[in-house]
Amino acid sequence: MFKKILIANRGDVALRVLRACKEMQIPNVIVHSTADADSMPVRLADESVCIGPPASADSYLNVAAIITAAGVTGADAIHPGVGFLAENADFAEIVAAHGLTFIGPETRHIRSMGDKVEAKITAADSGLPLVPGSPGAVPTLDEAKRIGGDVGYPLLVKAASGGGGRGMKVAETADDLAEAFSSARAEAKAAFGDDTVYLERYLGQPRHIEVQVIADSHGNVVHLGERECSIQRRHQKLFEEAPSPALTAAQRAEIGMVAAEATRRMGYLGVGTMEFLYEDGEFFFIEMNTRLQVEHPITEEITGVDLVREQIRIAAGLPLSFTQDDITFTGHAIECRINAEHPETFMPTP
Repeated sequence: MFKKILIANRGDVALRVLRACKEMQIPNVIVHSTADADSMPVRLADESVCIGPPASADSYLNVAAIITAAGVTGADAIHPGVGFLAENADFAEIVAAHGLTFIGPETRHIRSMGDKVEAKITAADSGLPLVPGSPGAVPTLDEAKRIGGDVGYPLLVKAASGGGGRGMKVAETADDLAEAFSSARAEAKAAFGDDTVYLERYLGQPRHIEVQVIADSHGNVVHLGERECSIQRRHQKLFEEAPSPALTAAQRAEIGMVAAEATRRMGYLGVGTMEFLYEDGEFFFIEMNTRLQVEHPITEEITGVDLVREQIRIAAGLPLSFTQDDITFTGHAIECRINAEHPETFMPTP
């Protein structure tokens, strides 16, 4: 097991990882900005290191400062938490290059699943069902028109590097495609620095279902059921619940095993979430999140599994502490996201 874990995050997720460390009796250190010097994670951690001013770019995204903090405190593993550097493949590589353990998936999976186009190719190779659409990136409007003619309308133009609903535009008809294509590319460029897009058939009233998977280095892969994430605004989740009220036990078992088998074929390591659209009895893979999800507690509530504890064990080379047969679902859990929004426009504020 690790001598000391550095937690490279703040707020509730830092507390969540800190709790697991304390329960596992692993010494820990929290990095923080000057603004968070008196925060609860800092006060509860065994050690803390200030890594910069309030701006995230100068602190929680400051890779050099985080690596230095690990060195001076003697940490041999880094848990990235949620957000910030959790899905940054370059950061994971740098952590490994300094002889430290990144508590998360392997770099190759962070990188391949972080690119939506490459993720679709990987998913198809792993046997996952896909929404009909382009086989890869669509570089020109002419190519988009050709694919639109083959797939049919409405079409969804999506940023390859997208997230949080940004870089997504719907073309209801062929006449709308030019505007949707240019708008999605422009938004993607502004948000992610990459204007690569791809096309998918737009599903009218799908449910958003995600499946929690976890895999160790000993060949064990387990799914922990699904979460219903259909209540969204501007393509961003507002409520998550587990299990989904829309699925039968048979459907739950089916999509869970499909996700687990795909995870096995990929050779994935650690905690991950496969997201699907579900409509008319069919599931379609849309993306995989190679990190702990914000909504992971509702899965923990109905299964009794401590996902952060298992993350740490897996990163240390230990096998999962349970098998698929051990997983049962008890009760129902709901998570609500509290967002700072203007009361009249519901736009983010301040």
